[in-house]
Amino acid sequence: MDFDLLKRICETPGVPGREEAMRRLVAAELRGLVDEVTTDAMGNLIGVKRGSGGPRVMLAAHMDEIGFVVKHIDERGFLRIHPLGGWDPRTMMAQRVYVHGSQGSTLLGALMPVAKPIHMLSPEDAARSPKIDEFFVDLGMPCDEVKQQIEIGDPVTMARTAELVGKNVLSKTLDARVAVYVMIAALRLLGEHQCDILAVATCQEEVGLRGATTSAYDLKPDVGIAIDVTLANDYPGGEEQNRVTELGKGAAIKIMDSSLLCNPKLVRHFRDVAERHEIPHQLEILQRGGTDAGAIQRSRSGVPSFTLSIPCRYVHSVNEMAAVSDIDAAATLLARYLEDAHTRSYGYEEALSD
Repeated sequence: MDFDLLKRICETPGVPGREEAMRRLVAAELRGLVDEVTTDAMGNLIGVKRGSGGPRVMLAAHMDEIGFVVKHIDERGFLRIHPLGGWDPRTMMAQRVYVHGSQGSTLLGALMPVAKPIHMLSPEDAARSPKIDEFFVDLGMPCDEVKQQIEIGDPVTMARTAELVGKNVLSKTLDARVAVYVMIAALRLLGEHQCDILAVATCQEEVGLRGATTSAYDLKPDVGIAIDVTLANDYPGGEEQNRVTELGKGAAIKIMDSSLLCNPKLVRHFRDVAERHEIPHQLEILQRGGTDAGAIQRSRSGVPSFTLSIPCRYVHSVNEMAAVSDIDAAATLLARYLEDAHTRSYGYEEALSD
């Protein structure tokens, strides 16, 4: 695994709608791996690698991260924020954040809830969980200095780094920056292929699969493959039947989530490729949550679609964790599939035969 690249991808800021730094980073990595790199009006970054007459296979890995936007600056310089993406307020307590000013400055601040210090709390107050709209950012500056650098609408991201912990990666934004990494790594591993590959770093996934919706409509793929994380609930407190996946057991081949039922022929193709090349893998059913494949599947008259997942613990927190071996397995499986994508079709023509 190229940890330096993954670390840069994870630590680059990019909330939904403000993915400009990520676009620049991914564009630089895709050049030399694909034949052309373009963007669209939504902010998706699209790399096209031409084949020799095979199907048009769209890869979608979203480059946005959950974060916040400044919605108010009070008379003392404290910032009130609005969430971009699904936050659990329990994971927001006493964190540090970066506020990315529209004038180019990046300020470090404390993310705190409106609450009394622990020394002053009653037992009832201590048991209460804060709500998202009770959080504020303290930049440690007076109001006039804050307003010189920060405006309403400026993005806010968590101040956390990517680190290796044992045989795993620990970082914010593995959802789904690790998927962007897997897409790039698969293109590096790719051998002979006939399919046209449309490698899309999508925008605004965390607020409704928006980038994948528009890019799929424009690109008209024959096959859609989202790359994303999935839940690995293999830690204390979880029941076995609710683990979804487990770290270290390989790439996850999704069967369904709440955004799509994966095309069963595509699922079978990925399983066969994994077995043929002895790539560690596991099957996944995610009861809640969706991916860009749900948007691609519904594009135009419909697209056979599927999600390749990387198991991840503690999703939508600042301590997301994924196994290096699972990341490598996902990249290898995607590369081997793309080499084989032209060998099968995924429609339902058998229903029309005698």
